[in-house]
Amino acid sequence: MSHDCLFCRIAAGELPAHKVYEDDQIMAFLDLHPIRPGHALVIPKEHHVWFEDLPIDLATAITTCAQGLARAMKRLYKVERVAMFYTGIHVPHAHAHVVPMHHVHDVSSRAYLAEGSDAYAVPPQLPAAEMAAIAGQLQALLANGRDSD
Repeated sequence: MSHDCLFCRIAAGELPAHKVYEDDQIMAFLDLHPIRPGHALVIPKEHHVWFEDLPIDLATAITTCAQGLARAMKRLYKVERVAMFYTGIHVPHAHAHVVPMHHVHDVSSRAYLAEGSDAYAVPPQLPAAEMAAIAGQLQALLANGRDSD
C-alpha cells in the first residue's frame, strides 16, 4: 500500500467510496466524476501504477469483475454497450473504467469531436507501409519477450 495513493487509501477503508463489489484482490466503486451514472472503477487492492504491470491473475480478476458490471449495467440502464478501459491519467494506481454508454461518443476523445458531440471526425489513416512497419516492430518485440521493458 502506498499511503499517498488515493486508491490504496480507498482499498484500505481509510477513505469512503460507493462500493459495488469487493473481494480479497479487487474493489469496484462508483467514479466521483462519472461520464454517465453508473460509471465504476475497478482497482486492485495492491498498488500497481501501470495496468501492464498487473500480474495476469489480477488483470483477469479485474476484467471478470468488469464483465459482471457490464451485464448489470446493460440491464439497469437498458444500454447496448458498456465500455471498459484503462487510462491511469488522474490517479497513478492501475484502474479500469466501466461505463454504460448511452451515446456513441460517451468515451470518445474530444480530439475526434471537432464539430460537437453529434459529429465525428475520423482520424487520418496511416499509410499502409507505415502500418506494416509498426506491426512488424510490435510483433518482433512481443516475439523476443521485450514487451516487459
